[in-house]
Amino acid sequence: MEEAELAHVREQFAQKVHERFAGAPIKRVEVLQYGDQPEIEPGELLARVIIEAPDEELGRRQAFEAFHDQHREALLELRNELDRLPTRVTLQFTIDAEPGDGKGRPVIQLGQGPAGPGGAGPGLTPVMARLGADDLETLDMLITVGIASSRAEAVRWALARIRERPAFEQLRAHTREIETLKSQF
Repeated sequence: MEEAELAHVREQFAQKVHERFAGAPIKRVEVLQYGDQPEIEPGELLARVIIEAPDEELGRRQAFEAFHDQHREALLELRNELDRLPTRVTLQFTIDAEPGDGKGRPVIQLGQGPAGPGGAGPGLTPVMARLGADDLETLDMLITVGIASSRAEAVRWALARIRERPAFEQLRAHTREIETLKSQF
């Protein structure tokens, strides 16, 4: 995304957050893009709202839960507005924490609605995997060249290619044989 366009999105997002959450303890607002953090996919933005909270763990969690309960409707309205943008945007609310400070960092994360690209659909099960830099680079390359529109879709594509291989069907047949033998014990 061009820097001027990103600056405009940041400005608009900050304005919407301050309108929807007037009087809320908002510390800062960020809009991050691919390359800013590893979990952000190519062509995706992460719109983050950092909420002020006390330093102690219990107070932080209570303040965060109170924010969530008080602003539940505004969270969903903001998510719906972001769904209208031409790019995928993940909406995240969290509290400020220093990396490695050992404190829990509660997060409310609202991905794009079910109709969005790569969204969960019927028969799909969400799976979380931790990937190294090489694996992320491979998935991102599949997105860049247009094979997939998201990392989730790229993983589904790669798994489908594995299932197409004759060796996979042999492996599946051997697995059934082993299960049959196990059931005989």
